[in-house]
Amino acid sequence: MDSHDAAPRPLEAVVFDCDGLLLDTETHWTTAETTLFARYGKSFGPDHKLRMIGSSMQATGAILEELLEQPGRADAINAEMLELVEEAMVASEPMPGAADLVAELRGLVPVALASNSWRRLITVALHAADLTDSFEVVVCGDEVVHPKPAPDIYLETARQLDVKPERTIALEDSPNGVQAARAAGMYVIGIPSFDGIELPEAHVVVDSLESDVVRRALDLS
Repeated sequence: MDSHDAAPRPLEAVVFDCDGLLLDTETHWTTAETTLFARYGKSFGPDHKLRMIGSSMQATGAILEELLEQPGRADAINAEMLELVEEAMVASEPMPGAADLVAELRGLVPVALASNSWRRLITVALHAADLTDSFEVVVCGDEVVHPKPAPDIYLETARQLDVKPERTIALEDSPNGVQAARAAGMYVIGIPSFDGIELPEAHVVVDSLESDVVRRALDLS
């Protein structure tokens, strides 16, 4: 971890991940995953969660196909998962400090959302959390050729914002997300959303969006 790297100045943009970082949606994913596993006579546990967290829907389908012992059914299982998650997303709420942080940044610097989740899920979640109009740009995992951990989502976000990736800070909660933002050339603040997650590639790791370290990096204090 490059813990001594300085946050970029001047700062041109801030990009938030969604699930587990901006919104407390990982609980909804866990509910959906538990329900799905039960349908196939399986129990969903922490090891399964660690394997799946931060994955694209494409990758999730392949993982579920294996874990549920349903060869050749990745697409069908993904469709089941999407329905379950979309139902659960109507109860989405911001993570502690998230809404206030986004509101404070708006007007000071462009703010965007870059998520591996598909647009239909992000639309429901942002509406539920009353954050629909909070971002200049939103890029989702079904809108790029290669989702995280590839850099495509972050590069597309920077392109739409017309900012330099190296002058941008990304906030991420998963190894795939951190890898994607680093590969795009961004400074990355890691905030693990689940016990057992390690983010060694992040420039700095904190335990909450409310951390003073986050505020200093974002040039808010």
